[in-house]
Amino acid sequence: MHIVADENIPLLNEFFGDIGEITRVEGRTMTRADLEHADILLVRSVTKVNRALLDGTPVRFVGTATIGTDHIDLDYLAEAGIGFKSSPGCNAQAVVDYVLSAMSVLVDERGVQFSDLTVGVIGVGNVGLLLRNRLEAMGVTVLAVDPFRSEDEVGALVSLDEALAADVVTLHTPLTQDGEHPTHHLINAQRLAQMKPDACLINSCRGSVVDNAALLAHMQGHRDFEAILDVWENEPHLDLNLMNRCLLATPHIAGYSLDGKMRGTEFVYQGLCEFYGLPVRRKLAQFLPEPGVKRVNFSDQVPLNQAVRTAIRASYEIRVDDGVMRSAMKRSDDLRATFDRLRKNYPLRRDIPTLRVGVPAKCHDLLAALEATGFDVRVK
Repeated sequence: MHIVADENIPLLNEFFGDIGEITRVEGRTMTRADLEHADILLVRSVTKVNRALLDGTPVRFVGTATIGTDHIDLDYLAEAGIGFKSSPGCNAQAVVDYVLSAMSVLVDERGVQFSDLTVGVIGVGNVGLLLRNRLEAMGVTVLAVDPFRSEDEVGALVSLDEALAADVVTLHTPLTQDGEHPTHHLINAQRLAQMKPDACLINSCRGSVVDNAALLAHMQGHRDFEAILDVWENEPHLDLNLMNRCLLATPHIAGYSLDGKMRGTEFVYQGLCEFYGLPVRRKLAQFLPEPGVKRVNFSDQVPLNQAVRTAIRASYEIRVDDGVMRSAMKRSDDLRATFDRLRKNYPLRRDIPTLRVGVPAKCHDLLAALEATGFDVRVK
């Protein structure tokens, strides 16, 4: 079989090398001509997979190493009898780490603790539910909303209006244009006006869930309103004025932990094996490297909240990504190319649970707080 794959999908040879010949293609510029002899297509979110790309090609299976599917014409795939597999939840932990690191910067800026904040979680799927559980274990009040989930599945739910009244509002929905609850421009001028004047909006799902022009206008009129954006309307093009106004700005890398990206490849591999009736011979644990930072130790002199923030940033320091993006974009003559380069060359990053944290036996509250945040906590 012939496999055409986005060149930035990790572990292609390791998972698919014994299934067929692999041709690597730049995902954003992939065309129908690249698929003239392809049996299998593997993509990320930058490739639009639809009739125009696939009609008349021999492609029988499509896999996307992403949790979102708004770049895939699922109706066309079903109509054409083409197998499909996405990677729901593959990078949920990475996105949760991103939100926690972002919030750690916010609490430092405002001189508060995590538990002083209320957080509106918009969308309680794989990412939103894991985030909700983490935050509530950390003592944070969560106001969750999701019209497609029940309270039996995800716990207590509130209305969107109630969630928008939180100190922090974080978005974890797919991008949809129609249906009973479309999410395109879910956060618009009207809903921004419902939020607290000093609220913080975090978007790490899809850029167009937020009306970016309305957000910039709202922040220009509300000096204390903050935004932390990882995704942007019209990316890889983006509004530098909006970037400059954000508390933190990153290039669509919230889910880009090594664990998350590799797990996405594994999910697609498993789906492909199921579709073709092949044995599953590869597992992610065979390929994950050792973490760059394996252990952090705390003494009994470190205040609990300081220790939690330090541990989060030892695992993932969002301010580094923010600084790299701002510097690169301000010097760039080609924002599109720079944005894509930042994603393509993103450095190795591991999930919070891979970091072992040493805590003195008598620090029971600290041990509980770090375990709630997701770390591998050990008594020293």
